[in-house]
Amino acid sequence: MKDGGFFSSLYEQIYNDVTNADMWMNIGVIALKIIAIIVVSRIVVSVVQAGVTQVFQHRRGSKLQMDQRRVDTMRVLVNNVVRYTLYFLAILMVLQQLGIDLKPVLVSAGVLGLAVGFGAQSLVRDVITGFFIIFEDQFAVGDFVTINNMTGTVQEIGLRITRIRSWTGEVHIFPNGTITQVTNFSLQNTLAVVDVSVAYEEDLKQVEDVLREVLRMAQSELTDIVAEPQILGVQALGPSEVTMRVTAECRPNTHHGVNRNLRAMIRTEFTKRGIQIPYPKIVAMQGKGQGQMQGQA
Repeated sequence: MKDGGFFSSLYEQIYNDVTNADMWMNIGVIALKIIAIIVVSRIVVSVVQAGVTQVFQHRRGSKLQMDQRRVDTMRVLVNNVVRYTLYFLAILMVLQQLGIDLKPVLVSAGVLGLAVGFGAQSLVRDVITGFFIIFEDQFAVGDFVTINNMTGTVQEIGLRITRIRSWTGEVHIFPNGTITQVTNFSLQNTLAVVDVSVAYEEDLKQVEDVLREVLRMAQSELTDIVAEPQILGVQALGPSEVTMRVTAECRPNTHHGVNRNLRAMIRTEFTKRGIQIPYPKIVAMQGKGQGQMQGQA
């Protein structure tokens, strides 16, 4: 008799629950909300990933000199971070609709994130800095740069480290998080500056005419010169020489070679025209009644 009453009560409770319209209405609303959260999250993930892919495709036409596999790796990394973040938020919203208290979950996630952050803060800083170095195109592989007072050619740009090689062969490795100052010599045209010294006895008008001829010849022969070289005039008056200054705008990081070529061409033309390069002179004074004697060192 007791068992019959128990089953009868259970049947009545189940029947009441099944026939409860308000309960089914609430279940339907919650189900619709969950479906909407899933659909919207998938749409948002697709839109954001398409935007990220478009951004990286646009970066291919920039000055960024990177291996295509690295560009694809960066794109996949960013897309994964976006997807996991948005899906994690969607899961939290679904759990909230199911009536699950999210405070313990958020507290646990916060404690775990704090522990990971303290343990790997330098690594996280390096990765974030490396990402922005690559994304903002601050410098590229092959650029001639000065990083933290070290000068050389960039050999590698990674998410964690940057590697440069100096002109004498040393390789310097920098964690990206320690890079505080960068000077890039490969982005803009550089200026070749050559100071030419001539003797005081030379006619400056003739010297300028010869220099103009040399500069016209250099502009036609040296492909690194991108604009007409200029004669700035007298730069300094020394003990035994007059210094003339000439300049030439060159392609990025080619001014050293242009300087050497200009000096050689000027020296050759001066020799042909008989224009003397100054040399130190000594004037010796003899005793009373003696003449003066002039010589050279």
